[in-house]
Amino acid sequence: MPFLANYTAGIPEELLTFAAAMVPVLELRGAIPIGIAGGLPPLEAALISIVGNMVPVPFIMLLARRIFDWLRETRFFGPKIRWLENRAHLKGRMVRKYRLLGLVILVGIPLPGTGAWTGALVASVLDIRMRHAVPAIFLGVLAAAGIVTALTMGIVHLL
Repeated sequence: MPFLANYTAGIPEELLTFAAAMVPVLELRGAIPIGIAGGLPPLEAALISIVGNMVPVPFIMLLARRIFDWLRETRFFGPKIRWLENRAHLKGRMVRKYRLLGLVILVGIPLPGTGAWTGALVASVLDIRMRHAVPAIFLGVLAAAGIVTALTMGIVHLL
């Protein structure tokens, strides 16, 4: 990737891909193309991205409510936390209706505003137990990885 070459020189593509997958918004939607563009085989880029995308999930589920409760009391963060919780509730409509299948679909559709971070936040706000939410989020991440890998390889073949 020439545009990142000056900043990433000497950093293994596997590590760049893994780290990109952990970043909110970017997640594996961005990590898989980064890995493939960096020369990783598609399956390897997808597997590394899946693992990297799942790393933050338990931490988000364990800490989101506590951090939100604490930040909600501040003048600066209070309105932002309320907005974020309202957004999670709106995203959670499908999850409330279809429960775990809804969570799989929310995470599995690789569009902005979806993904493992959003799924973990929604599960936390809706008080879905971690032992149920994590496998559903994982299935969604697998689906998203398959879609993104296929789309990336289709684009690569067009070029």
